[in-house]
Amino acid sequence: MLRFDRLSLRRGVKPLFADASFIIHPGQRVGITGANGTGKSSLFALIRDQLHADAGDFYRPRDWVIAHVAQETPADPRQALDYVLDGDEELRRIEQQLAQAELAHQGEKAAELHARLDTIGGYTARSRAARLIHGLGFRPGEELHPVNSFSGGWRMRLNLARALMCRSDLLLLDEPTNHLDLDAVIWLEEWLKAYPGTLLLISHDRDFLDAVTSHIAHIEQERITLYSGNYSAFERVRAERLANQQSAFEKQQREVAHIRSYVDRFRAQATKARQAQSRLKALERMELIAPAHVDSPFHFSFRTPDKTPNPLLKLLESSAGYGERQILDRVKLNLAPGDRIGLLGPNGAGKSTLIKLLAGELQPSGGKRETAQELKIGYFAQHQLDQLNPQESGLAHLLRLDPKATEQSLRDFIGGFGFAGERADSPVAPFSGGEKARLVLALLVYQRPNLLLLDEPTNHLDLEMRHALGLALQDFAGAMVVVSHDRHLLRTTTDQLLLVHGGKVDEFKGDLDEYPRWLADNRNADQRQEKNGGVVEHSAGARKERKRADAERRRQLQPLRKAVEQHEKMLEQLTGKQHILETALADPSLYESGQKDKLKQLLADQSQLTRQQQQTEEAWLEACEALESAETALSGELD
Repeated sequence: MLRFDRLSLRRGVKPLFADASFIIHPGQRVGITGANGTGKSSLFALIRDQLHADAGDFYRPRDWVIAHVAQETPADPRQALDYVLDGDEELRRIEQQLAQAELAHQGEKAAELHARLDTIGGYTARSRAARLIHGLGFRPGEELHPVNSFSGGWRMRLNLARALMCRSDLLLLDEPTNHLDLDAVIWLEEWLKAYPGTLLLISHDRDFLDAVTSHIAHIEQERITLYSGNYSAFERVRAERLANQQSAFEKQQREVAHIRSYVDRFRAQATKARQAQSRLKALERMELIAPAHVDSPFHFSFRTPDKTPNPLLKLLESSAGYGERQILDRVKLNLAPGDRIGLLGPNGAGKSTLIKLLAGELQPSGGKRETAQELKIGYFAQHQLDQLNPQESGLAHLLRLDPKATEQSLRDFIGGFGFAGERADSPVAPFSGGEKARLVLALLVYQRPNLLLLDEPTNHLDLEMRHALGLALQDFAGAMVVVSHDRHLLRTTTDQLLLVHGGKVDEFKGDLDEYPRWLADNRNADQRQEKNGGVVEHSAGARKERKRADAERRRQLQPLRKAVEQHEKMLEQLTGKQHILETALADPSLYESGQKDKLKQLLADQSQLTRQQQQTEEAWLEACEALESAETALSGELD
């Protein structure tokens, strides 16, 4: 176990947290949350014995093997596969000893080492390493490329694969999804669910935290508090603690109004009914969690565009690629004010290529790109961060955009992005990735775009800034196209999903929760093609057949999915009622002599509610098993 006993930690003169006392048991998966600068990474350094406590004690078992992701990206000439295999230090040590024993003709020792190698899975290590590499988005064959042939972001993925390769007792992951696309995030999510050791995870991706964690350690006001449950459960608990604040109530009502307005407008339209239902689900959670963000330092909204022509932009049979390699083939797309589009698709399918084509950074190799005369694009991409002037302040960047504006108005504006007081005058050079991303967003917002093109806008942003960005995007009056691995952002801000795959851009018929299944089916189809010696087919006929098979699978599974959703909804309602009862039973006045009848009734209600929960949970499990069996059977039939 990891035991923190009245522990205090400072960085220089700044206290990070004090008097922290909690225990993390083996096998628990703990998300570490808190604003930037509160000490999350310093906590990891303490655990790794790179920092020492200023007061109190920290204990971890001496024999625990710790894995973490290295932040440096070396220009290593070795193959990526060998680099990742180095993550298993015991494997490498045994391999070296075995080579020495065989060279010295020490047969008995070699036999012992071979047995140990078998015990630790050494004979399957290369295939395990390759699966990690491919799961994180590398194409087949790239595991044999030298490390120094990859860009910095892809080397970070190799560092992550190397950490996962380690057969560790404790895994420390600091923002592991920052350099991943949605496909790789979903894969990593599943891998971590099966990880048998203890996991400590720093992340600002709430869907990722929800899926992976069993506890949340939240750092605020120089305190660490350990909560049971995932991030959504933490938000609810914290929200309840803040619910009496009037500002929380007002913020909650604004958010609810945003969603209800959307649902009222679009729930009757068949093309948007599915997304309206998705917003309703978001609303159910939002009514509980809004106060949890009452103390967010970020408050901004997108300024109303000067003009919103219709259409804003058209792609007419547009093709695009790089050199002789064609990525997109005869794409048709019409963007109008109010469009909210999220792009899905496997790694390398062309999502970023499509964004660049829309932005005008990439010219079509065929077809046309037509734009309205008044089109004003706000384009966010990771390279935009590098185009900031490192010697200038955030305020100076704004002044260059609008020299006639008053300094106070610009300070008020940039303060909503977390650059208040002296931070507005500080040069950009030492800014963190998150601060640079916030500044780029501020510059985009200020220019009043009528078309937003956002390519992974949440990379490096913390949870509070992501929350503020989501709210601002809900009110944006123009059109928007988003590529993001943050599923919560996609759920709450988009109402149409487009799938980029096989050179084409088509509507994705399912919702975001169905996308992992589509990925698995597509991956299995590709593997079957390769196994049969064929090439993955992207012809119109093959795409049509895949669509037909997908539609048939969805049709047959829909009643079973609906049953699972109904039971989940019932469980949520029962859990809410149970919480209300527990709150009532926690009232000390209830146990006074004059309250016996009321106490008796509440206990009876609690007992009945518990039975209902157990029955509903059993029904939910049966429905899940039925759905899983049907999915397995259908996969076999449609193969």
